Amino acid sequence: MAATDDTWVNPLRDNRDKRLPRIAGPCSLVIFGVTGDLARKKLMPAVYDLANRGLLPPGFALIGFARRDWSDEDFAGVVHDAVRQHARTPFRESVWDRLAEGIRFVRGTFDNTDSFDALATTLSSLDVERGTGGNHAFYLSIPPSSFPVVLEQLSKSGLAAGESADQWRRVVIEKPFGHDLQSAKELNEVVNRVFPEDRVFRIDHYLGKETVQNILALRFANQLFDPIWNSHYVDHVQITMAEDIGLAGRAGYYDGIGAARDVIQNHLLQLLAITAMEEPVSFSPSELQTEKIKVLSATKLAEPFAETAARGQYTSGWQGSQKVEGLKEEEGFDTESNTETYAAITLEVDTRRWGGVPFYLRTGKSLGRRVTEIAMIFKRAPHLPFDATMTEELGQNALVIRVQPDEGVTLRFGSKVPGSSMQVRDVSMDFSYGQAFTESSPEAYERLILDVLLGEPSLFPVNAEVELSWKILDPILDYWASGGEADPYQAGSWGPDSANEMMERTGREWRRP
Repeated sequence: MAATDDTWVNPLRDNRDKRLPRIAGPCSLVIFGVTGDLARKKLMPAVYDLANRGLLPPGFALIGFARRDWSDEDFAGVVHDAVRQHARTPFRESVWDRLAEGIRFVRGTFDNTDSFDALATTLSSLDVERGTGGNHAFYLSIPPSSFPVVLEQLSKSGLAAGESADQWRRVVIEKPFGHDLQSAKELNEVVNRVFPEDRVFRIDHYLGKETVQNILALRFANQLFDPIWNSHYVDHVQITMAEDIGLAGRAGYYDGIGAARDVIQNHLLQLLAITAMEEPVSFSPSELQTEKIKVLSATKLAEPFAETAARGQYTSGWQGSQKVEGLKEEEGFDTESNTETYAAITLEVDTRRWGGVPFYLRTGKSLGRRVTEIAMIFKRAPHLPFDATMTEELGQNALVIRVQPDEGVTLRFGSKVPGSSMQVRDVSMDFSYGQAFTESSPEAYERLILDVLLGEPSLFPVNAEVELSWKILDPILDYWASGGEADPYQAGSWGPDSANEMMERTGREWRRP
């Protein structure tokens, strides 16, 4: 195949074929916070899985930064154990040996300038030894309170900027992105003083899930759904993230944060934005972000809050056959705290497409089962030429996108029951990722880490998205903080009675996944 400069281009490497996997160029990944659970359970295994799939360059380097008295070999042993225990793909010695050659460890503390000078020396050596080319990503798997000092040290040591125009430096930030609008703005200012916005990657791991990305394919690759994806046909939308476990030893961290800050502000509002946005001109990062920002700009909380929102705290109960202690019995949790473990809110999207359609978002711990889903509930047919007895078992049509754990899509509709009489009831058509595709879905962190190394920001929220999300959520957080108590709900149930009453006021009910 001839290129414009008359040189021959291998068609298998033609960049125009988007079906081919993209492989990261020369680079390294520096992880701050390598002793934490996230690094051990998600980040290190994801790096190995990428290497195992052939998506990392041969000279890739992984650097850990912590105060532990470890050698490079000690840290390699930690990575090895994490990979053996948590990697998605099979362990192969040849892959591990190649990856281990580029593993380094830098001992230091965040406030020690010498430590960052040592990190700079290590990265310079890797540029020569491994050919990383001066391209380095810094993953801040640390508490947000430590961001300013680490960012300042990266700047002072010269690590935040490459030595030439063809080198890149990027920073990866884990949530929470602040605890309200004001703190989010302050955090964004701190980050952007060191790294320009186009080099900042805010991780929301839900956006890395295959099923979330499939919403775009479902909507825009199929003429079947687009004509009914609006207020003419949709009655309401329910977005649910339910967990079947409690705080599990994280009570001290969770107290003062709560379900709304922990999940709704980021995960669920991002799911809403992808579900409700208009078709982008293209799937380029800027076009996707533009459409999400438009939706979030048009989204607001429905009022009055006493009727359109609910919060709760779980009490002791049964999770299957296991007895679960209540939140107030969790070690490290303040018994006087009103921090919610369940939150449900009603949102309005004031656009031509969605005017009049409520979006119900809910999340909670110690609920009936672990599930994340987007359920689009359709209006009833304006006329049913059946006797009431024929359709008494018929509910509303629904399109349910299952994000986890049983990834797929379900379409619920009415069908005649076999027999001599006319009787209509609900049936489901089901698509399951596990059954339709032979290859298992990559972990979200695999996709997101690779996108960081490729400089592909489509799946990462930008400043405006973060700040708009807090602008939406702040009023209900202020309302809850002004007084009242979180309503109790039994562990293993589906939330407090106030959440059910919130729906019943509008003649609706929550789905029971």
